[in-house]
Amino acid sequence: MSKRFCFGKISEIDVENRSSWDEEKIFLTFDIDWAHDDIIRDCQQLVEITGVSATFFITHNTPVIDELRIQPQFELGLHPNFNHILEGNENTSAEEVLHRLKSVVPEATSVRSHSTTFSSKICALFMENGLTHDSNYFIPDFSEISLKPWKNWIGVTMVPYLWEDDVACLDDSVAPVLSVVERSGLRVFDFHPIHVFLNSESLDRYNQTKELHHNPTELVKHRYEGYGTRNRLLELLGLGK
Repeated sequence: MSKRFCFGKISEIDVENRSSWDEEKIFLTFDIDWAHDDIIRDCQQLVEITGVSATFFITHNTPVIDELRIQPQFELGLHPNFNHILEGNENTSAEEVLHRLKSVVPEATSVRSHSTTFSSKICALFMENGLTHDSNYFIPDFSEISLKPWKNWIGVTMVPYLWEDDVACLDDSVAPVLSVVERSGLRVFDFHPIHVFLNSESLDRYNQTKELHHNPTELVKHRYEGYGTRNRLLELLGLGK
């Protein structure tokens, strides 16, 4: 593919300005999902080399956050986990979960919940905490719907995304990233550092190596040598101007 794209940050999307998200733009996002710092750094380095922008959705307080924060090409967003509340396993509230994470990344204005948990109440909490851009709607590319951002009833900019690495691991029919970028409309991609590190081609590889996920030295020995998530990311990064 000869066409090149500008990579943007989620918080740069302006509903009133189509050029902020149109066909010349790609938005690369990472849900870090409590990954080991060296696994996050592996992703960070792949992106840094190309100089493109990306949004990292943060799940926890860890030293690598400061390394990401000082890079102007990166945006830090929030990736709050409300699952324990829904499962009745945690004596806390959505407010407390969000406040704890916001204290880790006080500058965050973008958010995507773990498991894309969303409700009108949660959305109101986002707005109250200065989170202006929400990326909780996954509308896959195979829906053949041309996506665009919109502002909801309280003024939060809703940023749907159309491709996710673990879904590609589950469904062989998911289009290659080089085909997805040719679609019209908003194009937001979601990767996870653990899948990039493992070069996951199926979730079996992820599930069978869980005991090693915080031991990168051993985990890398289980990296898939064929075509997988890491290759998909590298293909996408190769499209940067």
